[in-house]
Amino acid sequence: MIIIIGAGLSGLLTAYRLNKAGIAFKVLEARSRLGGRINTVFGSEDTPVEMGATWFSSPHTNLISLLNELGLEYFEQHMDEAVFLQQNPQFPVQKMQIPKQQPSYRISGGTSKLIETLYKNLEVEDVLFNQAVEHIHFQNHAVQIIADDTFIGTHVVLAIPPKLWAKIDFEPKLPSELLAIAAQTHTWMEDSIKIALTYARPFWRDENIPATFFSNSGPVTEFYDHCNHERSKYALCGFMSSNFKNLNSEERRNLVMKQLKNVFGIQAEGFLDYQECIWSREEYTFSSSSYSIYPHQNNGNPIFSPSYFEDRMVISSSESSAEFPGYMDGAVYSGNLAAEKLISASQK
Repeated sequence: MIIIIGAGLSGLLTAYRLNKAGIAFKVLEARSRLGGRINTVFGSEDTPVEMGATWFSSPHTNLISLLNELGLEYFEQHMDEAVFLQQNPQFPVQKMQIPKQQPSYRISGGTSKLIETLYKNLEVEDVLFNQAVEHIHFQNHAVQIIADDTFIGTHVVLAIPPKLWAKIDFEPKLPSELLAIAAQTHTWMEDSIKIALTYARPFWRDENIPATFFSNSGPVTEFYDHCNHERSKYALCGFMSSNFKNLNSEERRNLVMKQLKNVFGIQAEGFLDYQECIWSREEYTFSSSSYSIYPHQNNGNPIFSPSYFEDRMVISSSESSAEFPGYMDGAVYSGNLAAEKLISASQK
């Protein structure tokens, strides 16, 4: 049996491939939910908004191929030809034209639709929640994984960010270079704050004003039209500067609404739902570091490509991918590759 640590995109995709190949596995997830850094939440009118992974583009062929395989639709992100720009809080917000952008895309029904579809193709008993792995022991012909419960397998897949598995107790110890690089690998989304507001009507369309907004000062730094595929449910969604993470939720919300009222007018106050996610407070995404780590540092490092402990340990996550590391496409690439390695090993 193969033990997969992590029920995010790479872990569930590996499980999906193994299941189709008839290979036994268990997925151990530390959280009480699926998806990892993919997390679609729904407002009071069932408007889907993304608190995690959201966009992809045409070069992300691994992800697009998977969506096509699973029969999932995607649609082009609406982008305005004009945007609001706030260069400095001391100066008024400007409306300016921007060059035509390469299109980005979103998954119809929300990014979590991909996670749910993979999960529905698995047996419920093969995905276990609230299983935070603390110890991995490589024995002669087996791997013992100690989480809330204890599991024995033939192989283990590390389908979580390197900085997280670097803090698991391994026996024997991981190679020192691998451990050092893992501890200095940036975790995609770990510093991000996502924010979304839902509305009964898309006031920006009714008023013929841009929904796209950029600010150099914050609290909101990027904001976009976040209506659903059918454009029947209405939202704005984007990023907040991580400088505001230490405020309490009410203080952040008050600053956000003051800024948005200044940008969009009083109609911005008429929201139905206000959602935010501070990823640095997510225990199973963020791990503190002794080092200053820059965005995407060590993502795609070649040291993550080999299998370890006589090919019984496979590394698989967005950060470990040789293609588009730090993106959903990288997670798909890693999940496919991990499954290929394990299926090949089972045939020997």
